[in-house]
Amino acid sequence: MTKRKALLGALVAFGSLSLAVAAQQAPDAPKVIESEKVKDNLYVLRGGGGNSAVFITTNGVVVVDTKNAGWGQPLIEKIKTITNKPITTIINTHSHGDHVSGNVEFPATVDIVAHENNKAEIEAWRPVTGIATVFPNVFKDNNGKGIPKRTFKDKMSIGSGNDKIDLYYFGPGHTGGDAWVVFSALRTVHAGDMFANKNLPLIDANNGGKGLAYPQTLGKAVAGIQNVDLVIGGHAATMMTFNDLKEFANFNKDFAAWAEAEMKAGKTPDQAAAEYKHPDKYQGYAAAQPARVKTNVQIYYDELKKGTSTK
Repeated sequence: MTKRKALLGALVAFGSLSLAVAAQQAPDAPKVIESEKVKDNLYVLRGGGGNSAVFITTNGVVVVDTKNAGWGQPLIEKIKTITNKPITTIINTHSHGDHVSGNVEFPATVDIVAHENNKAEIEAWRPVTGIATVFPNVFKDNNGKGIPKRTFKDKMSIGSGNDKIDLYYFGPGHTGGDAWVVFSALRTVHAGDMFANKNLPLIDANNGGKGLAYPQTLGKAVAGIQNVDLVIGGHAATMMTFNDLKEFANFNKDFAAWAEAEMKAGKTPDQAAAEYKHPDKYQGYAAAQPARVKTNVQIYYDELKKGTSTK
């Protein structure tokens, strides 16, 4: 394993906390993007923020997520090494800066698509719950360039035949506007940070994320997405399977039930976080970070106090 791959694995182990690491990268550091061919005309490009998908269609290239500020142009250049077709469309899975900031570096002619809540969150540009870094508002600095103009509510399809992409919204979780991007002919879904990797997820309450709804939303995705085998995670170093997604839904359901039990037992978020560990049945998950556990438990407690239950 190369030193770079070892570093990548370490960053991924920290889950969505790697958002902060990526955002704080020195501006003069080399901008290296690594490419993995998933199937036929579908690639995953890692580095510089969230994982980007590159889908080569008959008439052009569809890009899912555009990474951190300053990484849009390196992403464009990397795509040029894969295909000479023009980039026609960007799809954003959610509103976080490490997935959308590169939008502003693409030509204004590129069609940018996102869930309607995603667009509203980008326009509001609030800090992300659970990380110290505040992503620079590149959209404000560029007079609104790069903000999605085409949105959907529940489902939307782009293209047809082997070029067809189905976009779904199943509810809040990581944020309030998480889109699921299904490449139908290739039996692959880009899950964004609703399933960033095998770790306790980041719940961004400042931008519509919901703790108790998280496992419910995942369950709706598992039931609603048909004929998919592979999953592109928002920050995963390797491809995952649809069975991994099913397991992740159960993992979050178990965490929600545990958090409710801790609250009923009178435990504080600090006390709960200090004693939590992943159940043994969930193998291959990154070790739980107490700070993430505490933040999520607090979100669950706040929601439970409003009268919602995991039952």
